[in-house]
Amino acid sequence: MPMIYALLDKEALLKKGLSLQQLAEKIESLHIPIAQYRHKSGSLQEKQQDLQLIKKYFRGTLIVNDSIELIEFCDGLHVGQEDIRAFNDNLETAVSIIRATIGKKLLGLSTHNLLEITEANDLDLDYIGLGAYRGTSTKAEAKVLGEEALVLAKSSKHPVGLIGGVKLSDQFEKQITYRVIGSDLYED
Repeated sequence: MPMIYALLDKEALLKKGLSLQQLAEKIESLHIPIAQYRHKSGSLQEKQQDLQLIKKYFRGTLIVNDSIELIEFCDGLHVGQEDIRAFNDNLETAVSIIRATIGKKLLGLSTHNLLEITEANDLDLDYIGLGAYRGTSTKAEAKVLGEEALVLAKSSKHPVGLIGGVKLSDQFEKQITYRVIGSDLYED
């Protein structure tokens, strides 16, 4: 069964009236090995404080979304398709620039289709995120791949984290390494 990769989305938590501490404690109690912190609108100072708070309660691997400036406070970086191209339009060059900053820490890249997966196969990545598997309220604009995502995952040379409406109860075949779960961790 694929490992759980928790998604700690600050905006989503605030909408639900939950704190990062509450979710960090919960994912630690569930022995979830890896988590990603995402906060699209926060300042660097706020994000740094959030990462330090999460680390107080969660002993697993902590990935930061997009904010390479905060790599010293976590174990890896996850970037989206637009974000990686902000480093350089040539993806291999972009990854080299990122690796010069993060070193051997984990690096993940969001993918949404076969072309992006094929491009990712040639990059020095530790995993890809693939989705959206199902529709979600947090990313309403995301194209839902459904079962096609499971077929696409077989094309990846990297471990695959399936994202987008993934539930704790979902079970997938070996082509999926991580079940990336956000709201299903805190919705009853």
